[in-house]
Amino acid sequence: MAKKSVASLQTGSKRLSKAIKMVKSPKSGAYTFVEAIMDPEQVKDFFAKK
Repeated sequence: MAKKSVASLQTGSKRLSKAIKMVKSPKSGAYTFVEAIMDPEQVKDFFAKK
């Protein structure tokens, strides 16, 4: 896993974060980006799992 990025989003009364991480494919060795929009409390768990 390489770099990671987090952006804060605000929609109405809810506060959300968009997290982007780069994951290496085991088959081809190419890197892909995985994006997710979630609560700020869940960001550490998102980056911790592979």
